[in-house]
Amino acid sequence: MAEGKSVADPAAVPVGSLDDDALLARMKADDAAAYRVLVERHVDRAYALALRMLRNVADAEDVAQDSMVKAWTHRHAWEPGRAQFSTWLYRVVVNRCIDLTRLPSNANIDDVPEPAEDKPDAVETLHRREVYSRLERAISRLPAQQRAAVTLAYYDDLGNGEIAQILGTTVSAVESLLKRGRQGLRQALRGSEGEFRHLLAQG
Repeated sequence: MAEGKSVADPAAVPVGSLDDDALLARMKADDAAAYRVLVERHVDRAYALALRMLRNVADAEDVAQDSMVKAWTHRHAWEPGRAQFSTWLYRVVVNRCIDLTRLPSNANIDDVPEPAEDKPDAVETLHRREVYSRLERAISRLPAQQRAAVTLAYYDDLGNGEIAQILGTTVSAVESLLKRGRQGLRQALRGSEGEFRHLLAQG
């Protein structure tokens, strides 16, 4: 190697250590290994979002898989710096869920994972499951756009700007969606507002 050349060959960098933009650049060059890393990194988040939107395991799995396949089939159209990959992926997932626009009556609330917490006793577990089920049912009854905005804000802790990118709308429209969504939840959860203060405090 010539003297002074100490920069490693980019192709020699372990693919698992690359950020999303670098992985996408490799994908544009048809690097399947980079695609596999991107799937491993994001598919669980895509599935969790779809599950919360649809409350049906089979549909959520299909949406997550389809969204990751779309990432590969549209790899050559990706423009670096236009948006984060996670934002693009969430938009694909949300749009697909809204297209499905069905919440099956046989959906099982137990299929939706609860937030991880320290080990509670049996009474606390039962109470939390009951409260959580009420929240999930209330969110599932919101109109699709409101449901998406509330889900992204509450479960994924995204800001209004990123939610607007995902939904393809404006920040003011997201603020309106969240306000109306929270108003709908207040009505549905009447009598239990204290349990959901963190969700209903704004808007």
